[in-house]
Amino acid sequence: MELAEIINPQRVFEDIPGGSKKKVLETAAGLLAQQCPELDANELFDNLISREKLGSTGLGKGIAIPHCRASHCNQAIGAFIKLETPVDFDSVDQQPVDMLFVLLVPQDAHEEHLNILSRIAAMFNDEDRRDTLRNAHSTASIYDALVTPL
Repeated sequence: MELAEIINPQRVFEDIPGGSKKKVLETAAGLLAQQCPELDANELFDNLISREKLGSTGLGKGIAIPHCRASHCNQAIGAFIKLETPVDFDSVDQQPVDMLFVLLVPQDAHEEHLNILSRIAAMFNDEDRRDTLRNAHSTASIYDALVTPL
């Protein structure tokens, strides 16, 4: 699966206020629910928080991939968020997070979930890609950087 199949330019957000991990996840849930009316913001927030309690989704190098399963989600849905100011995300390298890729998957999408997470993590493992995303300042340039194959 290509990332272009799960994210679109309308789900690329920049200059989103940070504050705390909890606030960022609440904002992310709200933004996704606005874009996908079949989803409930409160349920998404609860699911994202529950997943974080199992272990931080902060990968390091300023990147987090919060993810969860969601009812009423018929296919994988992604959103990319660039924060105004980095937030502590309990990342493995203890560095604050300034970019997030939020992933929602259907309840029964076990293998697909892992495959997509792996692709996203590989993308963010590329230093040039991270730099390109950090230096991009338009939705179009951010989107292009996200969906360009490695």
